[in-house]
Amino acid sequence: MATDRQHSLNRLSLGGLLVALGIIFGDIGTSPLYVFKAIFNKGIIDSDLVIGSISCVFWTLTLQTTVKYVIITLNADNKGEGGILSLYSLVRRKAKWLIIPAIIGASTLLADGMITPAITISSAVEGLAIKNPDFPTVPTVIAIISLLFLIQRFGTSIVGKIFGPLMFIWFSTIAVIGFRYIDNAPQVLKAINPYYAIETLINYPNALFIIGAIFLCTTGAEALYSDMGHCGKKNIRISWIFVKLSLLLNYFGQGAWLLLHEGTQIGETNPFYAIMPDWFVIYGVTIATIAAVIASQAMISGSFTLISEAVRLNIWPKVAIRYPSDQKGQLYVPSINLILFVGCMLIIFVFRESSNMEAAYGLAINLTFITTTILMCFFLLRKHINKIWIILFAVVFFTIEITFLLGNVIKIGHGGWLTLLLASTIFVTMFCWYGARKIKNRYVRFVDIKEFYPLITELSDDLSVPTFASQLVYLTSANNKEEIEAKVMYSIINKKPKRADVYWLVHVDVMDTPHARDYVVTQLIPGKLVRIDFKLGFREEQRISLLFRKVVEDMVNKGEIDITSHYKTLNKYKITGDFNFVVLEKIFSKTTDLNWGNRIIMEIYKLLKHFSLSEEKGFGLDSSFVTLERVPLNIPNTDNIRLRRLK
Repeated sequence: MATDRQHSLNRLSLGGLLVALGIIFGDIGTSPLYVFKAIFNKGIIDSDLVIGSISCVFWTLTLQTTVKYVIITLNADNKGEGGILSLYSLVRRKAKWLIIPAIIGASTLLADGMITPAITISSAVEGLAIKNPDFPTVPTVIAIISLLFLIQRFGTSIVGKIFGPLMFIWFSTIAVIGFRYIDNAPQVLKAINPYYAIETLINYPNALFIIGAIFLCTTGAEALYSDMGHCGKKNIRISWIFVKLSLLLNYFGQGAWLLLHEGTQIGETNPFYAIMPDWFVIYGVTIATIAAVIASQAMISGSFTLISEAVRLNIWPKVAIRYPSDQKGQLYVPSINLILFVGCMLIIFVFRESSNMEAAYGLAINLTFITTTILMCFFLLRKHINKIWIILFAVVFFTIEITFLLGNVIKIGHGGWLTLLLASTIFVTMFCWYGARKIKNRYVRFVDIKEFYPLITELSDDLSVPTFASQLVYLTSANNKEEIEAKVMYSIINKKPKRADVYWLVHVDVMDTPHARDYVVTQLIPGKLVRIDFKLGFREEQRISLLFRKVVEDMVNKGEIDITSHYKTLNKYKITGDFNFVVLEKIFSKTTDLNWGNRIIMEIYKLLKHFSLSEEKGFGLDSSFVTLERVPLNIPNTDNIRLRRLK
């Protein structure tokens, strides 16, 4: 099934090309709105800087976007899916520390999801101020973004169907407008020569500021990889030819306009709108606003997918995930929708104008690029690529991305601080949730389940013990089928002995592949103790209650198990016995046994637990069939307690 889906995605088709235009290239496709505005930043137009900047843009799109992402990174194909967490799933067994770059990349991508709607929609709407300087741009931007986040709960499948044709109109428009202006200053085509890019970076006095602004032309490159599962690599690669050509024509057209205005101050003028005929500006602003909304929608949808993966991989608190439509991969995460909206509003409140947001924008995605490069090096090692090529890949792209990072770091005081604040907050959340799970796992004690086979068999038949449930189900984290948590056995035997006709152990293993949905049944004690191992992909919804029911139905139909109630009356009428899930919530009785670093992690984890879903909701269990038992992980040691007994 997964193979068929992957094959259909990789098939080249007109529909696939349009979908790629609609949901993948929105972010990078709207970059002409602000790149040259950011480079010249209200300063004097210098012809050498114009040629050098265009040359930098041309080679950045060629090396960073085309070579790194379109040609190389798209090959890191995890059963048809892409993205930084998909890439991490492919290489995580290579080294435990790779979780750090994966979390950094995911954190900065989410921060980017807050900045993208603010800067792209602001840049588009500000075009209306060209004809009407008093136009209320900020309230308009707030209204558009608010509406965009409001409609997420209803699903965007209907809107999504028209994204492709609209983005085709957008790219065609910017290509034609740019192409018609190149003729006014054809010398701009010299910028294809990389000499001008190198000379500008070496000799220009404010080169680092220029580098940070140039980086904005490739900020959407990560989306090419993240959304591979929606379109397939062939459709992305072919459509990128059209997208890149359209972008370059527009950039060269803006460059021609800048050369014609050499020596003047750019002021509040945006070269993107300046190359449009006067009569077309209002239409241009409208098309740009639509494209900006589409780019923002793609980032929001991508953030929902990212968080759903993070929840499955246990690096984000369990949160409610909804499926507002039948469209494949359509998600809605209410908590993330709210976080992104608040983040957008904060950015608009702090910066007001798109020109002030540019410094905050590049830093987030720059860090994502670097972490992707780290993970890609390990992926290439996993694929047994010649180490010389891996070293070349690392040297070239670390050099490019660290150079861009230097250009973005010097803008921290100009707005990059907010990016770091947002990304750091998300990073702390992810790292503490992941770290707390590792700490808790160190305290979990496992026992040999075979030693309890006789006791479980006798307890099941012991009529002196009240029946707790006909079918008693425990979720277990034991990977080894011959082991079980000591706390599970304590719950069955000691904490109010629980008699049942059949005891079930359910284990969920999150696979490195995105869409696996397999299971294995092991009859530990035939008809008495059954273990089910679910092997679910990291993009699969963990509806354990429903999946468990399906497995039991299949086993009953095959005569592998009898779930008829043992109560005489109910058994007479062949009534199915009741099911009860027992969820053991592992808690720390105190954290003083931990070092100060782990203590901080556990305190933050306790805070995050208040905002996460309960264990039963997180696993999709019906709360009416769930018994929650809290068990201490670290039982206080009494060795150091001194008491004096009085006669």
